[in-house]
Amino acid sequence: MGVISELRALLRLSGFRRLFAVRLVSQAGDGMFQVGLASLLFFSPESQGTAAAIAGAFAVMLAPFTIVGPFAGVFLDRWQRRQVLAWGNAVRVVITLGMAALMLTGGVSAWIYALGLAALSVNRFLLAGLSAGLPRVVDGPLLLTANALTPTLGAGAAFVGGGVGVVLGLAFDPGRVKDSSALVCAAVVFGVASLLALRLGRTQLGPERPAESAIRSEIARVARGLVDGARYLVARRTPGQALLAMATHRFLYGVVFIASILMSRNLLNPGDQDAGFVTFGLVVGLTGVGGAGAAVLTPVLSRYTGPQAWIAIMLLLAAASQLLLVTTPERAVVYTAAALLGLAAQGTKIAVDTIVQRDTGDAFRGRAFAFYDVLYNAAFVGAAALAAFTLPDTGWSRPVFVALAVAYVATAAVLWLRGARTPAEVEGDAVPDAAPTPGTTVA
Repeated sequence: MGVISELRALLRLSGFRRLFAVRLVSQAGDGMFQVGLASLLFFSPESQGTAAAIAGAFAVMLAPFTIVGPFAGVFLDRWQRRQVLAWGNAVRVVITLGMAALMLTGGVSAWIYALGLAALSVNRFLLAGLSAGLPRVVDGPLLLTANALTPTLGAGAAFVGGGVGVVLGLAFDPGRVKDSSALVCAAVVFGVASLLALRLGRTQLGPERPAESAIRSEIARVARGLVDGARYLVARRTPGQALLAMATHRFLYGVVFIASILMSRNLLNPGDQDAGFVTFGLVVGLTGVGGAGAAVLTPVLSRYTGPQAWIAIMLLLAAASQLLLVTTPERAVVYTAAALLGLAAQGTKIAVDTIVQRDTGDAFRGRAFAFYDVLYNAAFVGAAALAAFTLPDTGWSRPVFVALAVAYVATAAVLWLRGARTPAEVEGDAVPDAAPTPGTTVA
């Protein structure tokens, strides 16, 4: 059965259709909200364009994914997930309209940061709730397809929503009305998502038997699980080494990402925030094009190299993208480097996901991926701290890009020459019976 026919089979399930509609609309609103927030924090005339200010705002945007994410399940096992989707989106309507009102009356302030952090934290619960509710509306062999397709199509909806947010923002003259337009539109879309969630039965998404143990003990149990997952990955060797390579790459990539914001705003379009916003949108779009290329190439070519060697190759490609940036900050060079880095980033992630899935025993897989999620986002937050101290306000620095290239090459060399190719035996663990095909990812 092909992907299209499987999607058609899924859409014949009424519960899936309703949950899928909530995901698409909710994530389209996410895209609009993130565009509005980026415009406020990075490209508003009132925002500070220094490296430290941009890095600080970026760290605020990522904090919920690092701190809230691992503990979302504690509450999703207590609350009806349909109610989480309905009320969560309703809360985001209030928060987002509040941000728009504050922007119109007072401009960028500490309250904008606080409300943005709250909205992103709620979003983390919603994403986890959408995933947790999926097995309640899909079962059997179609569940694997649903798990593969829905996050991808949801990300596509977010991309489309972001594009709409950019167009709406450019339709207004520069000023506070322009900066708040995407937020108002996002609030409307969140309201639609909240209403769509009400089409699902109150208990349809579970949990069937809500957890009753003390929240404090559950949070402590999750924290212990993260530690256990980390210890297991290190002992197992191959997944631990893959995650270390991923974290290193994510850390270095984060520095480049912040540099691209600064270059778009302060170097390529000095004094013109609208043009800078468009330039940054092109950089992000080309990074996505590179990522799409990785989704096509990695499953085919990594079968010949093996996932560990493929990660090393991708890290070398990332190094090449940084050496390209060393030459000149011309637009064509920046755009080409973005596409190459997008290819390297997604190619690395796909291979790392494959190794972690393949070499992690089923009893530890959930904890392993919870730790993976924390490490993946924490590396980006760490990158913001490094960027604040090393990047000039223009974002372009030959010494920084050379250092990043050297770090990429060193990581690739260590993984290629010293990395394990087979997992170590861990007492009490069983290797999964079937390894997923390279290119399989877990959202």
